[in-house]
Amino acid sequence: MSNITNLSSSVALPSGAQIPRLGFGVFLMSESEVRRAVEDALAVGYRHIDTAAVYKNEGAVGEALGASGVNRDEVFITTKVQNGDHGYQSTLDAARTSLDTLGLDYLDLYLIHWPAPGRGLYPDTWRALIELKEQGLARDIGVCNFQPEYLDTIIEETGVTPAVNQVELHPAFQQKSLKNYHQEKGILTQGWGPLGQGKYQLGKLEGLTDIATDVGKTLHQVVIRWHLESGHIIFPKTIDGQRLRQNVDVFDFELTDAHMATIDGVDVDFRLGNNPYFRN
Repeated sequence: MSNITNLSSSVALPSGAQIPRLGFGVFLMSESEVRRAVEDALAVGYRHIDTAAVYKNEGAVGEALGASGVNRDEVFITTKVQNGDHGYQSTLDAARTSLDTLGLDYLDLYLIHWPAPGRGLYPDTWRALIELKEQGLARDIGVCNFQPEYLDTIIEETGVTPAVNQVELHPAFQQKSLKNYHQEKGILTQGWGPLGQGKYQLGKLEGLTDIATDVGKTLHQVVIRWHLESGHIIFPKTIDGQRLRQNVDVFDFELTDAHMATIDGVDVDFRLGNNPYFRN
């Protein structure tokens, strides 16, 4: 069980900034959908928005933030450098483009979206992120979809450990060995696709429906709570207003140790997205 009690629950990053554990993602949303959804998310209390250059909706995130009336320093904004912008100078340029598009002076967190090992540029890309942090354009820096060998490379070459590694993570694909590596290195685990992206039925995983009945919550709420109690940082996405509110209504119950063990036990190593070894 966990002491996570409200939407403002957060964890410290190397800069000392606090990253909210439950955020809002905008993957595969159009700009018009993003404007409405992010405004709605901020209105119900979300304070962590995750976007990326490749999503082509950073501008709508910035517009929604400006229209929301929420102070900039109250919202945690993450974006990512896309594969085509790997390399030292290209990454510096891409970060400034993202800042201009978002209408921001700094990013709370800037990430390498994929290691793209076939390009062989991710160490130089990481050096650019370090420079961006030193310039104050990114308060914290990290990576996405990095395997241990890629993490070892950038740490050994620069002496700087990523604050986070954002990876595919949901009940059917729990990345336990990678999470153990993160813990050894002091890297926070972020999970994308935390509800399985609708690509399989959560209710077909053994025991989850029984848990939802026990706690009087939906399957999605149970899985979000499992993520939080497991120490993950997540940002489920939705354009449905009711689901948006349901996804944050997860702080009035806890999962028992038996519930957690049941969900921990449904991992079948079922990857839904791209394999980081091959995406370039």
